[in-house]
This record gives sequence, C-alpha cells and structure tokens, in this order.
Amino acid sequence: MEWTLTGLFIVAILLFIYSMYKNKQATKIEQREIDTVYMTIMEEITKLQNEVQILNLENEILSQKAGLSNEERELQRKLLDLYKRNFKVEVMAAKLKLEPSEVEKLLAPYVSLKKEGRKVANES
Repeated sequence: MEWTLTGLFIVAILLFIYSMYKNKQATKIEQREIDTVYMTIMEEITKLQNEVQILNLENEILSQKAGLSNEERELQRKLLDLYKRNFKVEVMAAKLKLEPSEVEKLLAPYVSLKKEGRKVANES
C-alpha cells in the first residue's frame, strides 16, 4: 500500500512537471506569435507614416505652385469639408466669419463640378 501511494505520488509529480514544461512551450509559441503581429503592425505604421510625410510634402509643393498661403489653404479645406457635409452657405459663412458671397465665390469651382456630375448622371 505504501509503495502504491509512493508510486502514485511520483507519477503525479512527473505529470505536474510535464504539464509545466508543455505550458512553458505553449507560452513561448504564443509570445512568438505576439511578437510577429507586433512587428507586422509596426512595419505598417512606419509605412503609413512615410506615406503621410510624402503626401504632406506633395501638398506643400502643390500649394506653392498654386500660390496659396497656408491660411488660404486651411480656409479652403474647412470650407470644402463643410460643403461636403451639406452645410448651408449661411452657416459656413457664420462659422468661418465670412460673407456668404465670399463663401460662394470660394466654393464656386467645387459647386460647378458637383452640378455637372449630377447632370451627367441624370441624363442617362
């Protein structure tokens, strides 16, 4: 009886050691997978940062060619954003502290493009 209990105790200890070993291996595999995903995400973030930097440089070049100052470009961007979100001219003028006629003048190139697109879509 004593030998049986001793044998069972030894088997239990061996199974416990084996279980800890397998658990450690599984943890290492999971850690490798986490590291791989982390590296992939970091590479994607680096690529996106590079693309954003390139777009910023291209934007700066285009704005210099167009002869717009930073303030004018920012105003155009805000106006176009409000226009695309279907704000009324009066609301845009109030938000940006401009005259409605000035807002219409600044949005004229974008409004005509949108109307032309609707005509073509409605003609067919």
